Amino acid sequence: MKFTALCQPIFEAAINDYHLHDHVDTPIQNPYAQGIESDLYLKAWIDTVQWHLEDIIRDPEINPVEALAIKRRIDKSNQDRTDLVERIDSYFLTLYAQTKTLPDATINTESPAWAIDRLSILALKIYHMREQAERTDASAEHIEKCRQKLAVLLEQQKDLSAAIDTLLADIEAGRKYMKVYKQMKMYNDTETNPVLYAKKK
Repeated sequence: MKFTALCQPIFEAAINDYHLHDHVDTPIQNPYAQGIESDLYLKAWIDTVQWHLEDIIRDPEINPVEALAIKRRIDKSNQDRTDLVERIDSYFLTLYAQTKTLPDATINTESPAWAIDRLSILALKIYHMREQAERTDASAEHIEKCRQKLAVLLEQQKDLSAAIDTLLADIEAGRKYMKVYKQMKMYNDTETNPVLYAKKK
């Protein structure tokens, strides 16, 4: 089975499970106890909750105190998302640790897990664009525009999936090699954010 064929139904399940209650405070019920499947489900869940937090914070009439609390929550979600992407990359590093790299092997512009991150977010876009395309309370023009956008997103999903599977096949064959850099988010670090470290003096 190609890896994206594993990803897609798990992403869709997490998105659908979230929308059973459609509330950002709904506790996750991950059906996978461990392994890469568990991480993929968690990845889609984090993305889905954050999608809806981003919707809420854009309410022009939101209470500023509530908006700040949501902004802090989005910041934490972004860090959780980054940590999880790095964990998924660790899975691939372990999986291909014994692969012999060919002399002319090249590196990709992004690691497998960051491409899978885009695939997870794309699944969310497809879910919500399909929702818009199936509305019964919108104009025919709106629905048609959303149908056209949905078609583009579905094509993008197909292309991105093929690119990810090709990348993984190339890594497995030694034609590509992985090199993962930790995301050094300076604004979260009390040692590198000048606003934060100034308060420690």
